[in-house]
Amino acid sequence: MQLAPLLGHRPLCCRMRSLRRLGSGGGIGENVRPHFSRSASSHLNPNAKNQKYERNATKYWDDFYKRHQGKFFKDRHYLEKDWRRYFASSGESGQASMDPKVVLEENGASVSDRLNAFICDVTKDDLSKIIMPSSVDVVTMIFMLSAVSPMNMPAVLQNVRTILKPSGYVLFRDYALGDFAQIKLANKGQTISENFYVRGDGTCSFYFSEDTLSNLFERTGFNTLDISVYCRQIVNRSRDIVMDRRWIRATFCT
Repeated sequence: MQLAPLLGHRPLCCRMRSLRRLGSGGGIGENVRPHFSRSASSHLNPNAKNQKYERNATKYWDDFYKRHQGKFFKDRHYLEKDWRRYFASSGESGQASMDPKVVLEENGASVSDRLNAFICDVTKDDLSKIIMPSSVDVVTMIFMLSAVSPMNMPAVLQNVRTILKPSGYVLFRDYALGDFAQIKLANKGQTISENFYVRGDGTCSFYFSEDTLSNLFERTGFNTLDISVYCRQIVNRSRDIVMDRRWIRATFCT
């Protein structure tokens, strides 16, 4: 299996829309609407602001990783918890294995034969010049697309589509519309454009609704197999803050 994780379903297509709720106490309802204060509307010219942060995006993210030294994003085991079946390999016992070493050994390949790590800007660099076109089984996009300017998202998906096999999958997880972080940014006047915000450190984030995400992929030639919003209420007792966090996860196929 060829895997292309980005930093950061060939069967009959059907769409499942659902809302999953975790946490105790008054959870998040399906028809939740973010509350924005009046200050959210007082921001700079979206075009000028967008150009500034888009032009310097590489610098802001480089500074981010220099500060955090790769410790900010923790391994949440999303591949195993959400998409295990897309990576499972059947052994002699008939049980699926998630051990990458086992998968490589079963395919008779060493790590150097199957692993090709590189850095690129998927908004500009042609992936098909680095990876053979139509050769990848699965692409993971985990908290990656939200960092891209909305105007560049279709180009990113088209770029990814060139390396996917006709029966390839995109496994997606990112920030959902109405997330606590979005409301906080909006109320601080950090809006660049609709659902797209800049943080205090200059990095940006987009917040997806189910319709926005599925339409974005479908316009680029993908089919939506599964899409859902995952909600969790987090309580910070030391600061007396209740945070309604919302993430979106989906599976798309070519």
